[in-house]
Amino acid sequence: MSNQDQTGGRRVAVLVAMEGIEQVELTGPWKALEEAGWEPVLVAPETGEVQAFEHLDAAGTFPVDTTVADASMDDFAGLVLPGGVANPDALRLDEAAVRLVRDAVTGDRPVAAICHAIWMLVEADVLRDRRVTSWPSLQTDVRNAGGTWVDEEVVRDGRLVTSRKPDDLPAFNAALLDMLST
Repeated sequence: MSNQDQTGGRRVAVLVAMEGIEQVELTGPWKALEEAGWEPVLVAPETGEVQAFEHLDAAGTFPVDTTVADASMDDFAGLVLPGGVANPDALRLDEAAVRLVRDAVTGDRPVAAICHAIWMLVEADVLRDRRVTSWPSLQTDVRNAGGTWVDEEVVRDGRLVTSRKPDDLPAFNAALLDMLST
């Protein structure tokens, strides 16, 4: 049974803070989802627009589809967590965002996190006994959260997919789509 059948829809939450999102880590998975027939939904702490970045330079803005407070994993087939240093660092202070991530993982929904987004999984306390990857500077955080950090392009552990950086996006997107379809 596909994840679509379990949830009754093809909507995938893409959870971000209001600013600091690494633009390509938002737009790359978004485009891959759309091209595969999924409906990405931008979820953020507030209404309005989020500000993406290309490293440290402001880039595009994107309209929020729904707020974290109004979101429930019951409404989504899966969850994507884009990186950018400031994005998950700010988002991990939002209790509703952390709860959404925890609900996705404990509810056995597909979850895909790239680069610094692993901080959301650390904050949600869902990495114990999991094998993951991330931006290399976060490996101590992963280990302290009970996970096993490895330096690989993409790592799949059950319904969790992780990658290190924008260069890994092709493998990350392929693993995300594979996970959503199984």
